[in-house]
Amino acid sequence: MEVLKNYVGGSWVSSRESKTSDVINPASQEILARVPVGEKTAADLEAAVKIAAEAYKEWSQVPVMQRVQPLYKLKQLLEDHIDELARIITMECGKTYVESKGELQRAIENVETACAAPLLMQSEFSENIARGVDEFMIRQPLGVTACIAPFNFPGMIPFWFLPYAIACGNTFILKPSEKVPLTMKRVFELLEKVGLPDGVINLVHGGKETVDAMLDHPEIKSISFVGSSKIARYVYARGTANGKRVQAQGGAKNPVVILPDADLEVSTNIIADSVYGCAGQRCLAASTVITVGDDKNEIKDRLYAIAEKRVTGYGLETSVEMGPVISGESRQRIEYLIEKGISEGANLLLDGRNPKIDGFEKGNFIRPTILEGVPLEGEIIKTEIFGPVMSLLKMKTVDEAIEFINANSYGNMACLFTSSGASARKFRSEAMAGNIGINIGVAAPMAQFPFSGWKESFFGDLHGQGRHAIEFFTQTKVVVERWPKEWTRKF
Repeated sequence: MEVLKNYVGGSWVSSRESKTSDVINPASQEILARVPVGEKTAADLEAAVKIAAEAYKEWSQVPVMQRVQPLYKLKQLLEDHIDELARIITMECGKTYVESKGELQRAIENVETACAAPLLMQSEFSENIARGVDEFMIRQPLGVTACIAPFNFPGMIPFWFLPYAIACGNTFILKPSEKVPLTMKRVFELLEKVGLPDGVINLVHGGKETVDAMLDHPEIKSISFVGSSKIARYVYARGTANGKRVQAQGGAKNPVVILPDADLEVSTNIIADSVYGCAGQRCLAASTVITVGDDKNEIKDRLYAIAEKRVTGYGLETSVEMGPVISGESRQRIEYLIEKGISEGANLLLDGRNPKIDGFEKGNFIRPTILEGVPLEGEIIKTEIFGPVMSLLKMKTVDEAIEFINANSYGNMACLFTSSGASARKFRSEAMAGNIGINIGVAAPMAQFPFSGWKESFFGDLHGQGRHAIEFFTQTKVVVERWPKEWTRKF
């Protein structure tokens, strides 16, 4: 069985660590590869940082127009290999093939946006702020930057950071999730072909030991992280305590509100896709569906009918609409939360536990699940489930729904379905979440916009993607300059 290597200084090198963790197909339980985890991976990181720091000295001096040229080549390579990469994502992550291609398209869009770095990094200039004095601000890179990536979008999330970091003149070290390292292994094989100098990009495997080494290393100037809120808080606290810039995207509990004037057929189909897409394993998945007013159960009946018909299975099969969750531990946790909701008084409208998937009986499958009447003080209404579970609530007014949303400790996304412009304007103004959707089930920002998050869903100031990424990966320098006439006359 292949033990994955690190990519450091332009070469694939074996880890110093002999201890490994299995990379498992969550649908079939097939072992796909093994990845190094353990104390010695910290030494692997040390070697990568040393090489990245040396490469930074030259790379930071390369003109920005030249730095983005490899990104144009990367865009083409990703497009040429999108089918191959999508298959890898589905095999190691579990999502459907269509979903895998979709996330890769988002990755490509981030590469395209980072190609605009020459424009986005332009300096600001003011002439004659005083007699004979000019002032201007320039952007310069940070140094060695690092990313700790999650399991749920192995092909997309690293590209919230990587292309921007190197376009801005930094060097970059990626630690992919040990659950899904194969996608980035293949991406780095493609990156070898784009002409980047050795040491500009590096990939180091590992678990917590590698993460802690990243957070503590004085030569690493910034950390980009996506994961649970608990770990995001830890990464932010430890990283900033060591003087680093940190952007740490956390978890979510995303509410969706349906007003009586919404188009129910369109709305319910969109909402079902939001809840059950990627088996609920995305930080913009709808989790709590709030109906406002008396809908006489029409919305509930529609959502039930859609969820019941959703085809669950192996993501490479063309008929499949939802794949497994990432691990047996995740499945058990989701099943525990479903049972907890029932014990707290919720009605189990649709039970997706213990499905039988022909040919994949050992897979980590849960079918779409619906709970209604979940008590507002219950654990399941406050906890990120990260699985295909919908909680149905009823409220009297949109004000009551907004109050409920704003009391939530998370603030990643909130969506409203309505045909009223006034209601939409009120909601987008008052709902306390970083990403707002109006008649949209997954309010995922395009690459030129930041992937926002509020409250416990984000720790930091500048988010991934777009101009925020450019600002995060650069530091500003203000120059005040005078050239007295008696000096200039000599030349």
